[in-house]
Amino acid sequence: MTDRTGRPGPGPAPIILAGATGGLGGRIARDLARRGASVTALVRLGTAPHRIPALDADGVRVVALDLDDVGAVTAACTGPGGAGPPCVVSALNGLEATMLGTQGVLLRAAVAAGAARFIPSDFALDFTRTAPGRNRNLDLRHRFHAALERAPLRATSILNGAFADMLTGQMPLILFPLRRVIHWGEADQPLDFTAMDDVAAFTAAAALDPTTPRFLRVAGAQASPRDLAALASAATGRRFRTLRLGDPRRLDGLIRIARFVAPGHGQVFPPWQGLQYLRDMFEGRGRLSPLDNDRYPDLRWTSLGTVLARGRAGPRGGG
Repeated sequence: MTDRTGRPGPGPAPIILAGATGGLGGRIARDLARRGASVTALVRLGTAPHRIPALDADGVRVVALDLDDVGAVTAACTGPGGAGPPCVVSALNGLEATMLGTQGVLLRAAVAAGAARFIPSDFALDFTRTAPGRNRNLDLRHRFHAALERAPLRATSILNGAFADMLTGQMPLILFPLRRVIHWGEADQPLDFTAMDDVAAFTAAAALDPTTPRFLRVAGAQASPRDLAALASAATGRRFRTLRLGDPRRLDGLIRIARFVAPGHGQVFPPWQGLQYLRDMFEGRGRLSPLDNDRYPDLRWTSLGTVLARGRAGPRGGG
């Protein structure tokens, strides 16, 4: 186990964060530091060196270790004098080996170190209200929760719908070159979105809040396909229309075809996984309610108009 910053350990028990070299985890680390927290980021041995300086710049203590070694992770989670951390946060992302294996090690280490609370890497629509067996990545969260519920510490899951940032990237709802917003089912079906920066800020606040309940649900924006068309029109100055591609049940067939054509072995987000997520959204499964947006009054939620305006230069292309 190696302390990549060389800073000594004495001081208040830190927030422990795994997954800090990822997009969401790095943001959580930064927001924890901004809130004055002492943060220890656990990273895998052999992590690319270029991923570390941003954490160093935020004053985060970086510890490189074998994340699948429960003894090493327990030692990293244990503070001065054997104190347990106030909260262990997981922003890990991956398939079964990561979401059940590595995250399971992190949970067992948190318990062994005497952690007060654990925030798992959920960050999704409300999968507690969806049917198991219809979304692979959400099924992994269901399975992890079976172990989490048995663990002798307090847990808080943060559910945020879809990352709004994906509307100008991975999520093919807004077809900028065609000036269309596609949907299955009704054009007025509400959908939940939250900007990644806002999810990170909320998670940092929750990690430092000893009174959090089992679930916290936030949505920076709730917008239908018709709303998205209006927002895209305002962001680009060109008129967007909605395009219905059938009933949500049509996605079942598209998912089967996508799994056959592009199985995406080992990929966290192959095309068919994105279609599974869209199916849950357009069926209305996993809607977030009630919302906890007002829990931390200092937070401000990024509007979808702002998200689309920021991403306008890239996805708009030659349309």
